[in-house]
Amino acid sequence: MKTIIKKGTIVNEGKSFVGDIIIDGDTIEKIVPSSEQPVPLQEEAGTETIDATGCYVLPGIIDEHVHFREPGMTEKADIDTESQAAAAGGVTTYFDMPNTVPQTTTLEALEDKFRLAAAKSHVNYSFFFGATNDNSGLFARLDEHRIPGIKLFMGSSTGNMLVDRDEALKRIFASARLPIMAHCEDMSIINHNMAIFKDAFDTDDPEVRLHSLIRDEDACMTSSEKAIELAIRHRARLHIAHISTQVEMEIMEELIQEDCLHSITAEATVGHLFFSQADYERLGSKIKVNPAIKNFRDREALRKGLTDGRISVVATDHAPHLLSQKKGGAARAASGMPMIQFSLVTMLELVDEGVLTLERLVELMAHNPARIFEVRQRGFLRPGYKADIAIVRPHCEWTVTPDCILSKCGWSPMEGHTYHWRVEKTLCNGHLVYNNGTVDCNYIGQPVMFR
Repeated sequence: MKTIIKKGTIVNEGKSFVGDIIIDGDTIEKIVPSSEQPVPLQEEAGTETIDATGCYVLPGIIDEHVHFREPGMTEKADIDTESQAAAAGGVTTYFDMPNTVPQTTTLEALEDKFRLAAAKSHVNYSFFFGATNDNSGLFARLDEHRIPGIKLFMGSSTGNMLVDRDEALKRIFASARLPIMAHCEDMSIINHNMAIFKDAFDTDDPEVRLHSLIRDEDACMTSSEKAIELAIRHRARLHIAHISTQVEMEIMEELIQEDCLHSITAEATVGHLFFSQADYERLGSKIKVNPAIKNFRDREALRKGLTDGRISVVATDHAPHLLSQKKGGAARAASGMPMIQFSLVTMLELVDEGVLTLERLVELMAHNPARIFEVRQRGFLRPGYKADIAIVRPHCEWTVTPDCILSKCGWSPMEGHTYHWRVEKTLCNGHLVYNNGTVDCNYIGQPVMFR
């Protein structure tokens, strides 16, 4: 069946123009700018038409950093519910992290996840393989066409996936043929800081407002510098996850000057770009994440990095917990928050504020994830590519309320926030999986292919 998306402003590869997109089955057949149409396109019998007048038509968002919690923690999230939230947010592809139960650190656990997604995921999917202190011998058996890369926790992790032995780190960087996505925090610094604050405040659970001082910039910088040194020494491809500090941005500036960005890249999350230390007063542990959301200066440095090349990707680190698990302070409250449903519209607010252009947003959230992880036929609006498309409408005011939240945990740090952009439709492989508030839960996405 053919579909035509008509009269929308198409944003793709640095350009914006009004035009039509013709889709044949799951693939883009043709993109026709209105300026090149002497007469309106004639629709064939049986063709479905989507009128995108007044809307922007974007490549579907690729969120390369999510925690959908399945298997093993499905009381707070699962592939079914979180992929519905993804579809509602204009996200057509996600890469899930390995700290589930069991951890995705064996070939069998990886295959189990693919089987789950093939039955339950409403958008496209793939999974990172998790590194441990002693499983680098499995890297050579991974199918590089099916997975984006290897996830390395050089800081704390749910499920005790911390890799903390120098010899193990050397083996991982030396043997990885795939990109390494690294969570960079130094646990010795964090543990030292935690002990100081527990003693200073005579408590075993310091207030959550102290989280950014416990998991501080030194912890991030020390670990990031170590990962970069290992990547350069072993000529590995390194992608630093959820970069959060000004000092790390200064390190990325040095890498630009040394022409290292072809092999070392950085991700920023929507949460670190939107919130700052001041928001702990209002939201408390709802914005407790690792690495911690830090001060205004750090947030502004990250925002600047969106446009000067130091940040290559914007993702969510979508990590749902039940509200009961978010109770407590810097030691007890679970770290992580759900953001995938609201990531695109939040970044569109930064476009309105002049932080970045819409064209750059598309590069950070669709084009660059596809480039860095070498995704096949996705991430761009091109003939022959899969028809993964988000249609968004500006000047459309709405407020986040609990009844519109699709994540299984049932809450969001964005509750009560009023947006002025709305995701109207999401097409996944040419299929209208989300349409003005409704997800087609009968639709199942496709496994992503790489390289």
